[in-house]
Amino acid sequence: MTGEIYGTVDPVLYPNGASTPAAGAALSWSAVTAGTIGAIALSLTLLMLGSAFGLATVSPWPGVGARPETFTIGAGIWLVVTQWLSAALGGYLAGRLRVRWHGLHGDEVFFRDTSHGFVTWATATVMVAVVAVGATALTSLAPAPADVPTSKDAIDAARKVAATFAAFTGLSLVVGAFIASVAGVIGGRLRDMHP
Repeated sequence: MTGEIYGTVDPVLYPNGASTPAAGAALSWSAVTAGTIGAIALSLTLLMLGSAFGLATVSPWPGVGARPETFTIGAGIWLVVTQWLSAALGGYLAGRLRVRWHGLHGDEVFFRDTSHGFVTWATATVMVAVVAVGATALTSLAPAPADVPTSKDAIDAARKVAATFAAFTGLSLVVGAFIASVAGVIGGRLRDMHP
């Protein structure tokens, strides 16, 4: 069944019919995998750099590390920038490393490049989320210090920090998906400029 065209092509877009038979996959998983690895590696690098500057370290235990209340707008912006730069790199790599498609309309190429960037972002996001959930599950097995005083104010402060962190994370993920998609198109267009 490979090499067949499923359905007829639009005669307005392709007046001479399809110039080449359909072949190969529309999604290059090797390009997506390379973009995913690049995005995750850059994320880890930027998070470590942010930790060195004190932007990504928080401890829920009193007297150990930074308190959750110290999560600042600066730390939130750093997390957003980290996500956006990583998404841009991953999407660009996926678009640039994909195979060149011959005989396709520009709109189809645009869609496929956008898809490469988006799928790269989604794959990296899911992989990081799985690792984060696993790390959280392992951390929750550790016993809490016995002399941890909790108050209503401390619980409210932690709740507010968690809500702020969730808002920054949600914003960065939504915009990161868009950035990865656009970067996939940029990488794909540059790929098509060179044979």
